Amino acid sequence: MIIKEYVNYKKESLKAEIASLNPKPHFVIIQVNEDEASNAYVRGKIKDATEVGIICDLVKLPVTVSQEDLLKKIDEINNDSNIDGLIVQMPLPRQIDEEAVKLAVDPKKDIDGFHPLTKLDPCTPKGIINYLKNENVALSGKNALVIGRSNIVGKPMARLLLAENCNVTTVHSKTTKEDMKFYIEHADIIVIAIGKAGFLDHSYNYKPDAVIVDVGINRIEGKLHGDAERDLPVKLQTPVPGGVGLLTRLTLLTNLMEAYNAQHK
Repeated sequence: MIIKEYVNYKKESLKAEIASLNPKPHFVIIQVNEDEASNAYVRGKIKDATEVGIICDLVKLPVTVSQEDLLKKIDEINNDSNIDGLIVQMPLPRQIDEEAVKLAVDPKKDIDGFHPLTKLDPCTPKGIINYLKNENVALSGKNALVIGRSNIVGKPMARLLLAENCNVTTVHSKTTKEDMKFYIEHADIIVIAIGKAGFLDHSYNYKPDAVIVDVGINRIEGKLHGDAERDLPVKLQTPVPGGVGLLTRLTLLTNLMEAYNAQHK
């Protein structure tokens, strides 16, 4: 099933589930930037929520806001029993400590899955695992390669693949070219998230039944490109655009539902 069809199917199921709920699930997005990519993400999140019957409020704060005032706003939302989830949209301005903000969000409402005490996994890795399972991609015992070690994708992706009993290797900017080639060519599953357009190209000899999950989003001359060249000789390759971004947005909604159900037992 292509990702767009999969996401639409899951959203219809969510919509049916939410129709009978009272109160409706409710989350807030705090945005403290004028980043155009962030604006697009926020619009997409609000659109998704509206389509399935979830209440979503956007709180836009000036980029000059102090860390103290941002933390006060987060605390206010944490203590509002009518709100089930909270997202602080990244990136944040220089005067704000990103880690302090992540730790300030109530773990029960952290639907991004960033707080160390939250029971929810980060949206992108979790969405990828769910999609691979839906496509009946074998995970247990397979060689999984994660290219990139960010806190948002790379590290949690490796952890979730390990939880599925994969043999997990993480490579990064300090990995030698020889080792990089070896790991790529022996991988059953490759998740790439490094922000380098076309890093995975036709110069590698992939396993014919390999799966490539492309998390990269690179804007070049107004067009979006992934970290992998298109149409590589593998069994399954996620597209950019129309791929992992949709899975991430879907998982935000399912994380919200988990948070909602936990708070409304």
